[in-house]
Amino acid sequence: MFFATNIPASARFVRPAHSLRALHRLLEENHAGAAQASHNVAQDETSYTLQFDVPGISKEQLSIGIEGNVVRLESLPDAPRKYKAAYELPQDIDVSASDAKLENGVLTLKLAKKAPVSNVSTLTIN
Repeated sequence: MFFATNIPASARFVRPAHSLRALHRLLEENHAGAAQASHNVAQDETSYTLQFDVPGISKEQLSIGIEGNVVRLESLPDAPRKYKAAYELPQDIDVSASDAKLENGVLTLKLAKKAPVSNVSTLTIN
């Protein structure tokens, strides 16, 4: 004897499209995160020290921009790897006292903190 099920054809081949899209998005985010350079941040009373892993990029292929308390890193179009990031620090940066060094694929930024300027005026009492 032979038995056949009465399940509609559309129900037999359910495609979990939503869960596959979520899995695909998760894998892409993890892959993109691995492609981004890892970084370390440390600070003392006078400066911030930031270290970024940027393997395969030379100093000529990397652009560092500082505006106030925002540091922007970007690889130039001729670089073999693409890197673009911005970091906001708690205090403004003194660019003239800061330093950048790239050795063995590790970019080290020593960013001097700008001393806050006091705008206090004294008022004489009559």
